[in-house]
Amino acid sequence: MEGDNNSTVVKEFVLVGFTSIPNSQGLLFALFLAIYVVTLAGNGIIITLTSTDPNLDTPMYYFLRNLSVIDICYISSTVPQLLVHFLSRTRTISMLTCATQNYAFFAFGVTECFLLAVMSYDRYVAICNPLHYTVVMSRQACAKLAAGSWISGFLHSVVLTVYTFHVPFCGPNCIDHFFCEAPQVLKLACADTYVNELVIFAVAVLVLIIPLSLVFVSYSRILITILQMSTAAGRRKTFSTCASHLTVVSLFYGAAIFMYMRPRSTHSPQQDKMISLFYAVITPMVNPMIYSLRNKEVKGAMMRAWGMKERR
Repeated sequence: MEGDNNSTVVKEFVLVGFTSIPNSQGLLFALFLAIYVVTLAGNGIIITLTSTDPNLDTPMYYFLRNLSVIDICYISSTVPQLLVHFLSRTRTISMLTCATQNYAFFAFGVTECFLLAVMSYDRYVAICNPLHYTVVMSRQACAKLAAGSWISGFLHSVVLTVYTFHVPFCGPNCIDHFFCEAPQVLKLACADTYVNELVIFAVAVLVLIIPLSLVFVSYSRILITILQMSTAAGRRKTFSTCASHLTVVSLFYGAAIFMYMRPRSTHSPQQDKMISLFYAVITPMVNPMIYSLRNKEVKGAMMRAWGMKERR
């Protein structure tokens, strides 16, 4: 920080991280490194399988490949910096690096919000309008939907980052978090942040509630179609194609809504860390596991890739 009469201008922040857990930094470094490696490996396998296996050359797996790319980028926006701080005594992060981390975190998180809604629409078309599926979900249409998700994420992140950092910071400079998340950063501002918080809340409503509403509408129509099927076996088989996506949606949206749509008075640093840890670190790790363990086509692609005969 630089001094100027009675004011100071913050040039860097200190990320408190998990220092409240004494004598455990080495163990936490090993734990988060393992999580990061597992995330990269799991999502890397999904990307490789969906890119090389002809049986997975469908819109559903095209979007799944995009989701895996997002998850790798998403966790990479926070965990590498956290790993460095586990080995460092200072735990400082410059204002520019903090803003860049905040932008990347928001960009990939918002992109995932929209992509999950697109994936639910894909399932709706496949189940409710199967005869028109190849026309509606053409390669061109899929590319446009995916691109729209990415563009929406990066544009919304500009607004979120500007309204997080376009305030004066004049001390203290300790962020009680493991990365530069907006609510914790704004707590350090030495000005009224009501408008900033209101804008962030409004954008959170836009990027969480609208896609989630689309997911709800899609699955409501899917449920109606499933209930109209004549056989129990047909209902189970159809629902199984949606189970993985529903699980991922529940995990991601549930934690994100709880984090960004609560009144500020209910926020506590320790609670926020645990919630953020869940959707920023754990979710990207478990997503490929959910899709591979519950999906026969992905498991079949793995067996073919490893030269194993599929079980009938």
